[in-house]
Amino acid sequence: MARRKNTAAAAAAPVNTSTDIVPVGKGGFFGHLVGHVVGKALPYTPPWIGAATLPPLAGWATNTMWGADPMSTGLASAGLAVGGVVLSAVTWKTTPAATKFGAFRRAQATASVAAGMGWLTCATAAGPFGHPLVDLWLIGGGLFAASWNLRQILRNGASGDVAEETGGGLGALAEAIGWEKVKVKDAKGSGKGTVKAEVEVTAGGTVPDVQATTAKLAAALHVPPSGVVVKPDPENGARGTLSLRVADLLKDGVPFAVPTALGLLPTDEIPVGLYADGEVWAINPFDADILQHLLVMGVTGAGKSEFARTVLTHLMCRRQMSIFLVDVAKGRQTVGHIKDGLDWFITETAEAKRLLKALPGAITARGNVLADEGLDQWTPASSLNAMVVWLEEAADLADFDELNKIARAARSVGIWLVVSLQRATWTNMSVDVRTNLQATACFGVDDPGDAGFCLPDSVTGAGAVPAWGSDRPGYAFSTGMGIPQERWTTEVRSALTERELLAALVQAAAAVRDPLDDTTAQALGQAYAQRSHRGTNRTTPGVAAAAPVASAAAPAALSAIPGQPPVRSAYVLEDDTDMSEIEEAAAMELQEAREEILGAIPGDPEPDADYAHLRLEDDVPDVDADSELTFEDGERPSTEEARHILCVELDGFVQQGRLEFEPADLIPATVAAGRKRPWLQGELKRLAEMGVIRRDGHGEYTILASPLQPA
Repeated sequence: MARRKNTAAAAAAPVNTSTDIVPVGKGGFFGHLVGHVVGKALPYTPPWIGAATLPPLAGWATNTMWGADPMSTGLASAGLAVGGVVLSAVTWKTTPAATKFGAFRRAQATASVAAGMGWLTCATAAGPFGHPLVDLWLIGGGLFAASWNLRQILRNGASGDVAEETGGGLGALAEAIGWEKVKVKDAKGSGKGTVKAEVEVTAGGTVPDVQATTAKLAAALHVPPSGVVVKPDPENGARGTLSLRVADLLKDGVPFAVPTALGLLPTDEIPVGLYADGEVWAINPFDADILQHLLVMGVTGAGKSEFARTVLTHLMCRRQMSIFLVDVAKGRQTVGHIKDGLDWFITETAEAKRLLKALPGAITARGNVLADEGLDQWTPASSLNAMVVWLEEAADLADFDELNKIARAARSVGIWLVVSLQRATWTNMSVDVRTNLQATACFGVDDPGDAGFCLPDSVTGAGAVPAWGSDRPGYAFSTGMGIPQERWTTEVRSALTERELLAALVQAAAAVRDPLDDTTAQALGQAYAQRSHRGTNRTTPGVAAAAPVASAAAPAALSAIPGQPPVRSAYVLEDDTDMSEIEEAAAMELQEAREEILGAIPGDPEPDADYAHLRLEDDVPDVDADSELTFEDGERPSTEEARHILCVELDGFVQQGRLEFEPADLIPATVAAGRKRPWLQGELKRLAEMGVIRRDGHGEYTILASPLQPA
């Protein structure tokens, strides 16, 4: 395992580096040095050669031709003076000056022409080698050559600038890519593989028109389509910013940034990778003004798993943090080596649905605690843990309405919801749910249109579309979670992780991880108490995954009857085994037969008779001795005893790990209690109001807590 620096800043250095090797050939080092200096100086010699040769030669020629005769000298001087003015004007008009640099170049060129023609006019009459003309030639020629050398240095990018006029550089592509009405100016290279410039559209053009041509510009410049981004200026509709990624500093990968310390707070930054310009890509969801739920999207192999491991590992090394992760598709494949850092790891669909059904109650309980603490939203000052609920392919786990309610309510109580899936289309996720997932991390997609299901329109409209599928794993565009908005259109790459390193970090961080706070644990009820996986923390280091299940405390009103020990079931007579399937079917058949017979009894033909006040549940005082049909009902249990029978049955479900039931499942207990369906319905309603069970839908209930103390 490679040795890594124990700082987040280690990720800030680009991976790609290059070393220039200076060859030493024939002539030795000094010969090579001289050749190198000469090669560098040659591009700057033309102005000096021109200044040294052209003025004296031209002055000598004109003076020889016209300087001997006074009339010829006067006419020639006048003609040269007029020609100099005209030539200077032509130079001024024909030199582009759309930028500050262009304006300087035009002024320099015009001044050079005017000075040269003025000196030539005087040299024609007085001769080029007499004083003061020879002095003006030496001084002026040197200044002329030096000024043009200075311009060459600036033009060649010694200051970091690149070509910025519309007549050259990007302007040469205007006709090919439809930028005739676009001005590109103030272009500057960052020295980190990116170039930025200001764009301005003239009358009849718009910035969205420019954004629509980014693919053409990328093709013309031979850069990736996502490497050309045009962002509009929010304060000026005619202006925007052009960003070009001309070099990929991330192609060799990004190393994982080890946490700077164990036991940081949830509100500390999480370094997850690098931007295209080499800067650290960090997120900070719990310290943002609003906790923004995250949508992670990308095709298989795009890098979602690496991103998840990076984020989760950092959070597992912090205190006051609890993490729930649901992955029923891959099971333990993605995060099995760091599962000890998860407080609740779910790989079965039934258990995942239990979590999602229990979350609303936990959200309500956490909200009440925060209100008592005087907090409008969760902060580290609260007694509650921050929470992460990470859902893989959430559309297969819950209906849209349930997920939308959780997303809307969880934000303020410190529960960060992360939904990861391949395509967040309307068939996989409703618009309402997607609206509540305001932060994004969009990895590679096959169809450019799919990016619009994840990223904001302002990002995709600027050309930031990760339409590279799985060809560039780890590359993405990310928004929200405290990321500056100007960074939303910059490519990022998540870190590469090593299983051994992450596992070692999670194991070491067990000493600082806090267990889930009591408020949330109790609100989650039996679903949390019977969770299949239990992570390690500072109070339960090395706990086994299959820890013994403990029932929750019973409400006072449902305590067992004093002096009466609880039994396994109210209707099973045998103590050693449960009823077999045949016995259970027979009991149900007997019950159905009884109900059918009782239902066939006609109405009372004698409403005024002495027995008219009797109910079917009451004991019959006299039975016809000749009748062969009898029902051997024992003494009818009291209300308290009947409720105890029902609670014992529900407690039996809890002990079996069965938390979901239907009213029909309680028919045997209802019969044993000597009651009928209306009584059962009333008791279920009462238990739901007490928080023992929850009604999930028509004929569906979930047990939140055992109605009896554990035996």
